[in-house]
Amino acid sequence: QVQLVESGGGLVQAGGSLRLSCAASGRTFSSYAMGWFRQAPGKEREFVAAISRSGGTTVYADSVRARFIISRDNAKNTVYLQMNSLKPEDTAAYYCAAAPTMIPSRSSYGYDYWGQGTQVTVSS
Repeated sequence: QVQLVESGGGLVQAGGSLRLSCAASGRTFSSYAMGWFRQAPGKEREFVAAISRSGGTTVYADSVRARFIISRDNAKNTVYLQMNSLKPEDTAAYYCAAAPTMIPSRSSYGYDYWGQGTQVTVSS
């Protein structure tokens, strides 16, 4: 069982930055690939970024590539999402998720555990 708690969301102007954190409970954090997803009102949940167990492999959605950086600290049981050059279209609730796999997945179906989400609002 893994419990995930996101933090770091908020209101920011376009062009600004935020760093989201996701703290995981349990002693098996390093056994999970981790992902970030987001969901805007009236839209389906979409993949943002994912990272392998060791942190050596990362994948990104095309819409955030070169602006967002996913990282993890297995000693702190935490995964991060550094978001730069934010745009109004990045406004959404952001969720972290854990998958018991080695390879990070773009599909939400591969993730067994989800956090409650943190809201990111980017004003124009």
